[in-house]
Amino acid sequence: MKIATLTTLFALMSPFSAPADAVEAKTETAVVGGGCFWCVEGAYKIVPGILKITSGFAGGITENPTYKQVCEGDTNHAEVVQVEFDPAKITYKDVIDLFWDLHDPTTLNRQGHDVGTQYRSIILYANEEQKKLAEQSKAEAKSKFSDPIVTEIVPLKKFYSAEAYHQDYFANNPNQPYCQAVVGPKIAKFKKKLAERNAAKAAVK
Repeated sequence: MKIATLTTLFALMSPFSAPADAVEAKTETAVVGGGCFWCVEGAYKIVPGILKITSGFAGGITENPTYKQVCEGDTNHAEVVQVEFDPAKITYKDVIDLFWDLHDPTTLNRQGHDVGTQYRSIILYANEEQKKLAEQSKAEAKSKFSDPIVTEIVPLKKFYSAEAYHQDYFANNPNQPYCQAVVGPKIAKFKKKLAERNAAKAAVK
């Protein structure tokens, strides 16, 4: 017992021990919806600083909804993604600023041929700081569009993860017809806008 205790003590005193605050890196999350979550997930995945994306549902009234229930339109949930990111590399404001580039926030309850309240443009904030930043980003984005932005900015009550087969859908199903016709082109368009945004930031520096 004494040997084990001394061994543990020496390990804690070792100069090679990791500091307590380095054991777990700090992360933050954002929850947004901009049409089919396969598209939004696939676009955000190429952004540096974003660590994990989970497709799911939020903003409605039904607990633990299924994809089928959400598609039937009775849950009032939207298809959304929960974006986990490293705030040392990308801020919440940056995540929301990119949101306007990956969908059309001026079309009510639709994105392209996807029609229904589950496809509405929505930002769900976790606290007052996120609300303030989301509203600021929305105000700044207005000049990019000729029509009014209809994006909802509402408090996040609960996020529900979608079924397992929806996660990393585009990466796992690149040859699926919808992915080829809709998701792939959207991600390619977003990738171009992301490169332009990064180039503009570099030029300012």
